[in-house]
Amino acid sequence: MNNRTILTGLLGAGTVASATAQAPAKTKAQTPQGRPNIVIIYTDDMGIGDLSCTSTGWIETPAIDRLASQGLVLNSYYTSAPVSSPSRVGLTTGMFPMEWGINTYLQSRKGNAACEQADYLAADAPSMARILRDAGYATGHFGKWHMGGGRDVKDAPSIPSFGFDEYCSTWESPDPAPELTATNWIWSNKDDVKRWNRTGYFVDKTLDFLVRHKDKPCFVNLWPDDMHTPWVPDEESQHKQKDWNSQPNFSEVLAEYDRQIGRFLTQLDQLGLSDNTIVIFTSDNGPAPSFRQLRTNGMRGVKNSLYEGGIRMPFIIRWPGVIEAGKVDDTTVVCAVDLLPSLCKIARARLPKGYRSSGEDMSRALLGKPSVRKGDLMWDFGRNEAFMFPRDRYHRSPSLAIRRGNWKLLLNPDGSNAQLYDITADINETKNLAEKNPALVRDLSKTVLAWWERRPRIGAGKQ
Repeated sequence: MNNRTILTGLLGAGTVASATAQAPAKTKAQTPQGRPNIVIIYTDDMGIGDLSCTSTGWIETPAIDRLASQGLVLNSYYTSAPVSSPSRVGLTTGMFPMEWGINTYLQSRKGNAACEQADYLAADAPSMARILRDAGYATGHFGKWHMGGGRDVKDAPSIPSFGFDEYCSTWESPDPAPELTATNWIWSNKDDVKRWNRTGYFVDKTLDFLVRHKDKPCFVNLWPDDMHTPWVPDEESQHKQKDWNSQPNFSEVLAEYDRQIGRFLTQLDQLGLSDNTIVIFTSDNGPAPSFRQLRTNGMRGVKNSLYEGGIRMPFIIRWPGVIEAGKVDDTTVVCAVDLLPSLCKIARARLPKGYRSSGEDMSRALLGKPSVRKGDLMWDFGRNEAFMFPRDRYHRSPSLAIRRGNWKLLLNPDGSNAQLYDITADINETKNLAEKNPALVRDLSKTVLAWWERRPRIGAGKQ
């Protein structure tokens, strides 16, 4: 039986309104076991400069700014990869995505082999949803998946196999919702739910799930496919393909995205769920296009780059009454791979026996207490000639990176093109200090190259 939930009507507004009227207000003490709901809003292709609360002022996002004013902003948060599929694997498993054989966006079998990666995330991979479900949470996934399925990959594990009770997903998944996939592509003007209504659709799915499971703690992935191109803000725009990647269309789509996030937050208030719901807002990877680096606050790098603009993401976390409102942490370095151990700690969910995260427990930092991370962060992207992007060579980085403390080293697997930056002093990565710090380069290189050598051998690079 299909586990997708279906609301009445395309956007389900009537269903949600009815549920709102029926749901009694709840306080933290009334929640089962006192454990919080957890909702992760995982925006698609949003740069750190796409929010007015974290940008240079070129754009306005009042609803998301309100979320930031009510919670904590982490300005040194990293995704686990500069592109969709591996970033989602890192968040889901709490492990560097290379360790599961995924290093770029999942595509056709031929394309995956050329990029030396698996066709999907293995069903036996660790999963935050599975761990939380086993601890008593109701679990839902609503939005983009992109960890297997689509194109000619027909045998990807189902979304429930990763611990989700209910789901509704897009084309790049094992079982896409028909109302979102009239054709064999990420969107179509024939879809029942139009491109400009999709975020609202996933917001309604999430609200409906929370209402129906109000008697137990919930974990929900709200993973829209905004702000990924094409930007199609209305019916008229779908016939003007030349405008789909334009800055005016981007601004219109972002304004609607912001409005839908605001509507979600308002509904949480009206349902009495806000006080015991952790809301995390972040992005999977950097932007494309970047509009002359406006969308990265001037940082070098874009989507598909290991420079900061490709991997440093906006990050907001709110839990009223627990996380102090309006705080900004500029120093604590947190990564997507930290979220599984950190959120499971907060939710009092036991990690599986033998599980070893690539991240670490940063729960204190997520709750507003700046912390110093102990371990290194490492990234892999662009390992062979199948990776011909970004097109702009200024933003195309070496294929390996490691951050330790204030230092970040980038280099290729053969040791070439070593670039060392003091990220706190040079966030735009303009001054390569490798020649001045040979011992540090050797030490960081040894660590990241040893990690690289442990990679799964798949496809074109199989030995």
